[in-house]
Amino acid sequence: MINRQALLGLLGANIMKSLAPALHIDAFAAAGIVGHYHLMDVDRLPGRTLAGLLDAVKTAGFAGVNVTFPFKQDIIPLLDALSPEAGRIGAVNTVVISDTGRTMGYNTDSSGFRLNFEDGLGRAAAEGKSAVLLGAGGAGSAVAFALMDLGLATLVVHDTNTARAEALIADVTLHYGADRCRAAGDLRDEIGHADGVVNATPLGMTGIPGDPVPIEALRARHWVADVIYSPIETALIKSAAAIGARTLTGGGMCVYQGVDAFRLFTGIQPDVARMHRTFAAALAARDA
Repeated sequence: MINRQALLGLLGANIMKSLAPALHIDAFAAAGIVGHYHLMDVDRLPGRTLAGLLDAVKTAGFAGVNVTFPFKQDIIPLLDALSPEAGRIGAVNTVVISDTGRTMGYNTDSSGFRLNFEDGLGRAAAEGKSAVLLGAGGAGSAVAFALMDLGLATLVVHDTNTARAEALIADVTLHYGADRCRAAGDLRDEIGHADGVVNATPLGMTGIPGDPVPIEALRARHWVADVIYSPIETALIKSAAAIGARTLTGGGMCVYQGVDAFRLFTGIQPDVARMHRTFAAALAARDA
């Protein structure tokens, strides 16, 4: 547990529209903590390395940092230890730093996606069903394990980096059995036969235009989820909603992973409803 003053931050690229500062600063205020949440965007810090930034926050006395694209897997060898969940998933989005500088990596993305899915689509949308996952990086790994924990029967993984996709499939197979996860063939055909689709790539994020999903393959019977919340409605979400598909944005995932991260950083459980309200207010202000 940290004291009544705290430094936290976020390490990543293209993060200047992140709502993490708003969530944590409000949670600080509710807990009576004088705190600051600092964005460390490598797009604006030329020449800075992940290892250098981690050393810097340790030296500065940060209680912890969140980690986002493209560092969720790269940070693992730089840490002193991993939680069992982070080790199982193979990705870290939350690092707690002790008073002695020891670093412990956690994954709150997986629980964040799972809780958001249960809220927005319902567990029955996954249980016994099939889904196509686009993106096998840090976010994709978290989503894959969340979907498996929700009872998904079959997960089909697509990534332009074949080795990365194969590595995720091997990890999922190790924990859930050989018959529940496989590589995608023709993406349009795979989506056509699936119940749902998740985008866990950065495509569609503000500053990274594009849509990895062939929209013509979507039907009204699908559910479509995106981990992105900048913008809150990506091109994928808009296109899916326009044809009548059920959609899930990344907003709730951001809130739920933030709840777990704040608890890990401080030892204090924040008010989930308050954090949802804070997110909504900060989103409206950001996008005004």
